[in-house]
Amino acid sequence: MTDDDGRTESAPGVRDAHSLLASVLGDGVNQPDGEDPSDPNTVQAMPIVLNMPKSSPPPRQELLEAAALASALVCLDSRAGSDGAWRESLSRWYGARIRKIARRARTSGQWSKVQSIPGVTVTIGESSARAFLPGPVRDVDPRIGKLQISGTDLPRGDDDQTERIGGSDTLHPTIALNEDLEMSVGKAAAQVGHAAMLWAAHASFPTVERWLHEPRFTIVEVPSSELEAAARRYGAGHYVEVVDAGFTEVAPGSRTAVAFDPDVAIS
Repeated sequence: MTDDDGRTESAPGVRDAHSLLASVLGDGVNQPDGEDPSDPNTVQAMPIVLNMPKSSPPPRQELLEAAALASALVCLDSRAGSDGAWRESLSRWYGARIRKIARRARTSGQWSKVQSIPGVTVTIGESSARAFLPGPVRDVDPRIGKLQISGTDLPRGDDDQTERIGGSDTLHPTIALNEDLEMSVGKAAAQVGHAAMLWAAHASFPTVERWLHEPRFTIVEVPSSELEAAARRYGAGHYVEVVDAGFTEVAPGSRTAVAFDPDVAIS
C-alpha cells in the first residue's frame, strides 16, 4: 500500500482530523445536509479515480478496497487537523451530502496526470485508486473531469469471496456490498468509500489509531439477506450503513453497503 509523501500514521494532526471527520455523523441519527439547490457551490463531491488500464483490468475486489482505503485516508490525513486547504475542503463537504464520484483512468498518461492533484493514492496488489479533496461538483479539476464515469465494469472473480462477514480477520473492518443491487464498479467504489469514512467517523480515536498501523478493509459482496442477518448478529452500535439517495443506478433508500467492526465476537 502507498500514500503520499511517506507520512506516518502517528503524524500530529491525525487526532484533530478524526475529530473533524466525526462531525459527518451529525447528531448520530441524521447526517448533515447543507446543500442549497439554488447555490451550485454547495453541491460537493469527493472525486475518486480508479486505475483501470485497457490492457490489464485490475481485480474488482482489490480495486474496491483501494478506493475505500483512499477515501478514508484523505479524511484522516494529518493536514486535515490544521488550518488550511485540506481542513476547509473537508469541512464544507462534511456539512453537505457526502457525494463521491468515481471515474476511470484508462491510460498511463491519464493516471499520471491526476497524481499531482491533492489527494491520496492507494495501491493494493495490482490495483490502484486515488481519492481527492472534495469540492464543488461544477469546479472539478479538468484533468479529472474529462475522465469517463460510466461504461466499464469488472466481473466478480471466483476468488473474490474468500472472506465472509464475521470471518477470521479481527483487525480490519469488513465492508459488505449489497450484491442484489448489481452495482457497477464505479458505483460500488463510491459506496465502499462512504462506508469506510463512516466507519472511521463512528470508531473511537484509539481504535482508528490502532487501525492506521496497518490500514486495510475486507471487501465482500453478499446478498441483501446475508447483509441484514449480519447486522442482526452484530447488533446496533457495531456497524454503520450507507443508504443511497438514489441519484444513480439504485432506488432511493437502498442499503448499498455496511461496514462492520472487526473485533466483535459473533456467535
